[in-house]
Amino acid sequence: MAQRKIIHVDMDCFYAAVEVKHRPELRGKPLGIGGPPNTRSVLCTASYEARKYNVKAAMPSAQALRLCPNLILLPPNFELYKKESRSVHEIFRRFTDQVEPLSLDEAYLDVTDSPFFDGSATLIAKEIRSLIQNELNLTASAGISQNKFLAKIASDWRKPNGQFLIKPDEIDSFIKPLPVEKIYGVGKVTAKRMHELGLKTCADIQRQSLFQMTKWFGSRGAELIDLSHGIDFRKVEPHSERKSLTVEETYNQDLPDLSQCLRQIPSLYQDWEIRMQKANCRDRIRGFVIKIRFFDFKSTTHEISAKDWPTEQDFRVLFERAWERRGDPVRLIGLGVRLGSEKAALDQDLADSPQLRFAV
Repeated sequence: MAQRKIIHVDMDCFYAAVEVKHRPELRGKPLGIGGPPNTRSVLCTASYEARKYNVKAAMPSAQALRLCPNLILLPPNFELYKKESRSVHEIFRRFTDQVEPLSLDEAYLDVTDSPFFDGSATLIAKEIRSLIQNELNLTASAGISQNKFLAKIASDWRKPNGQFLIKPDEIDSFIKPLPVEKIYGVGKVTAKRMHELGLKTCADIQRQSLFQMTKWFGSRGAELIDLSHGIDFRKVEPHSERKSLTVEETYNQDLPDLSQCLRQIPSLYQDWEIRMQKANCRDRIRGFVIKIRFFDFKSTTHEISAKDWPTEQDFRVLFERAWERRGDPVRLIGLGVRLGSEKAALDQDLADSPQLRFAV
């Protein structure tokens, strides 16, 4: 079976770059995209000039301003970002219809069967980046390899405005020293637990048996072993539509009571807000959901139907209702939203349009 040729394209500081494109006077200045500092707002992104001050995405706006007093804080303009994103994706589709959007600023492309540049994924990625720069005055980085996991890692290797190829015969040497934090789906809590178990790199995971990894990480043990060898069977899915957007954390020590659990909600909510802003699916919200996994691995979920943007307090109330079903120590908390279809959201937009509503 022929190896797949997967490209992961990641726009460089997309929101900030779009602002600079439309407001050239901001070029070279430290920018943060987020809400005002007197709220609990966090940054969607920060320009490279701001990152020199350790300002980064998901950081509270107030903290960002303390680190960089001359930071120019701009409210996000998602309609503008969406417009630019459509232009970027139009360039992608000149080379393949196998495009899986991850958010407004990144996507996977399967160019295995693309006829361009004699099928060279490296040259296709280079041309895509060139077109983005020349036609849209934006820059992108790209990673190329035989699967989604490796391509995404590779796209970070030459940022900004660069690309990196991981060849099949280079995977083993590349992956072994890779920190476990780079593994798909390994968050801060899981990474901390791995470190406590002596697992700091992919090579450390490779040395473990399936039995041991399953004992430590349950059903995910086998997947972690595969990923530590650079194996990823996920396909690029151009027609898939996200049905939900949730974040979750598994805790190294069980949370013993309700108050300890509720203390975790703000950080989870903050992570969820960032992902929602990047995904740009506010108009598709159809419900809020909380997931709890108790100490004995039994789980429960609780959700309500709603179309508004949920507040942190909404999730706190939802969590309390779910937790009261058992009142036992908790090992995992997840929160997020259910999403309706893009078509239904578009139909609703048309129905709400005053011009159409009163047209004769």
